[in-house]
Amino acid sequence: MRLPSLSLLSAAASVVFGFRLPAPGNPEYQSLALKDRALRARQSRVTDSTVEQQRAAAVKDAFTFAWNGYFTTCKGQDELEPVTNTCTNPRNNWGASAVDALSTALVMGSQPIVTDILDYIATIDYTTTATEVILFETTIRYMAGMLSGYDLLEGPLSNLTTNASAVDTLLAQSKSLADSLSFAFNTSSGIPSNHLYFTNQTNDGATTNGLADIGTLCLEWQHLSDLTGDPSYGDLAQKAETYLLNPLPESNEPFPGLVGTNVNISNGVFLDATGGWNGGDDSFYEYLIKMYVYDSSRYSNYSDRWIMAADSTIKYLTSNPASRPDLTFLASYVNTTFVNSSEHLTCFDGGNFLLGGSVLGRQDYIDFGLALVNGCHDLYNSTLTGIGPEIFSWNTTGVDSTNEAFYHANGFYITDPLYDLRPEVMESFYYAYRITGNTMYQDWAWNAFVAINATTRVGQGFSAISDVDAANGGSFDNVQESFLFAEVMKYSYLIHAPDSIFQVASNGTKNQFVFNTEAHPLKVFGPPV
Repeated sequence: MRLPSLSLLSAAASVVFGFRLPAPGNPEYQSLALKDRALRARQSRVTDSTVEQQRAAAVKDAFTFAWNGYFTTCKGQDELEPVTNTCTNPRNNWGASAVDALSTALVMGSQPIVTDILDYIATIDYTTTATEVILFETTIRYMAGMLSGYDLLEGPLSNLTTNASAVDTLLAQSKSLADSLSFAFNTSSGIPSNHLYFTNQTNDGATTNGLADIGTLCLEWQHLSDLTGDPSYGDLAQKAETYLLNPLPESNEPFPGLVGTNVNISNGVFLDATGGWNGGDDSFYEYLIKMYVYDSSRYSNYSDRWIMAADSTIKYLTSNPASRPDLTFLASYVNTTFVNSSEHLTCFDGGNFLLGGSVLGRQDYIDFGLALVNGCHDLYNSTLTGIGPEIFSWNTTGVDSTNEAFYHANGFYITDPLYDLRPEVMESFYYAYRITGNTMYQDWAWNAFVAINATTRVGQGFSAISDVDAANGGSFDNVQESFLFAEVMKYSYLIHAPDSIFQVASNGTKNQFVFNTEAHPLKVFGPPV
C-alpha cells in the first residue's frame, strides 16, 4: 500500500492559508489525508484550471521553502545537508544548488530568487578550484543552468529582471567555464577525460571514459558555440561524439544502435558490449533525439541513430515480468545476454520515447513510451512510501522468501531501496501529459510529489531516504542534491503550469525549447519540430 494523496486539500492549504505541505512525522498529515478523501469526492465541482493552479502553487511553495533553507545557510556553497543544517561542496564550491535552481525559479516566476541567483553567479570564479572537476556533471548543471537562464531572460521571461548586464554575465560565465574545462579534450583522439584538476591542468589518469559522460556534452557545448559565434566549443563535443555515432569495433554494437559502455580515450574504440538505458549509458540515447529537436537540419544523423537504438530497444530489450506481464521494463545486456534489472535513473526512457515519437510522427514510439511510463508508475504505486526504489529486478532466479510475495504482487522486487530525490519518473509523467493531454498523468505526478514531500522533507530542505518500502522512508541520508531544484521541482510544477513557449510542445505545436538532461530548457537553434 502507499500513503494516501493529499490532493487538493494540501495544495489549497498552501495557497489560501499559507500553510506548507505537511512534513514527515507531522500529525497533520493523516488528518489532512482523511479530509482529502471527502474533498476528492467533490473534486468534480472544481474546475480543472483551479486544480492545476493550486497544485502548481503548492509545488512552488515547496521549492521556495527548500531554496530559503539552502540560501540562508549555504549561500556560495554547493548543497545543504538538511538533517544537520550544514553545508557540503561536492561540486567544486561554485554554488551548484543556486545555478541549478535558476531556470526553475524563472519558469515559476520567482523574481526575488532570480535576482539573488543572478547576483551570486556574477561572483563565481570558474577558473579555479582545489577539488576534482567532473566534466559531465559540470556541463549539465553549471553550464546548462546558466545558458538556460540566458535563453529564458533574453526571451520569454525577460520581464523577470531589468539588469541587462546580469543576463550578459550568464553567457560570459558560461564561456569562462567552458574555457576552463576545454583542456579535457586535449587527448590523441579528442575523447575527453572526465575527471579534471584545474590547479595543474591534468586529469585522474583514467584510460577510458563512459558512454553517457562523452555523449552528454554535445547539446550544451554546441549551444554555447551558437550563442557566442565561436564554433570551437561545439567542435570539441562533436568530434568526441563521432566515435559514438560510428562505433568500432562492430562486435561492441551487439544490437543495431545499441553499443557498449566504456570507450578508450586514446583511440575512441569501444572496449565492451555491455549497456542499455541504465545509468552510465542513459543520457547518450537521450541526447540523440534531443540534438535533432535542437536543430533538425544539422543533426538529422543523430535522429537516425536514435531510431536505430529505439527499434532495437523495442525488439530486443522489452521485458514483461512473469508475475506481471502487464508491465513493461527495459532489460540491459552483456553482449547478447539480457539482464532483467533496472534503475530509477532508467525511468526517463518513457519520456524520451514519447518525445521521439512526437517529433518524428511515430505513434508506435509514443505507445511504447506510455507502456514504459506505466511500468515506472507501478514502482511508485507498490511501495509503502509511494516512491520508487533506486534499483529493482524481475529476474526470477533472484526471488527468494524475503521478496517472493512482493514480486508476485508487483512484478519486481527491490534490490536497492534508496531514494536519492531522483526526478526520472516525474520527468516521464511530464512528457506523457504534454504529449497526450491525459490528465491522469497530472494526477500521478501530484501523488508522487505529495509522497516525496511527506517522506523526504526534513529540517530546512529535503533529504535522500534509505528505504522506500519502510515506514517514513527508513532513515534520512542527509543529502539534498542540486537536481532537486533543477528537476524534481521543475517537472512537478510544469505539469500543472499554464502552457508556455518553453514547455514541451503539445497539441500539434512545435518545440521552441529542448530540455537538457538536468531539465534546463535551451532554446532550439534550427527549425522547430
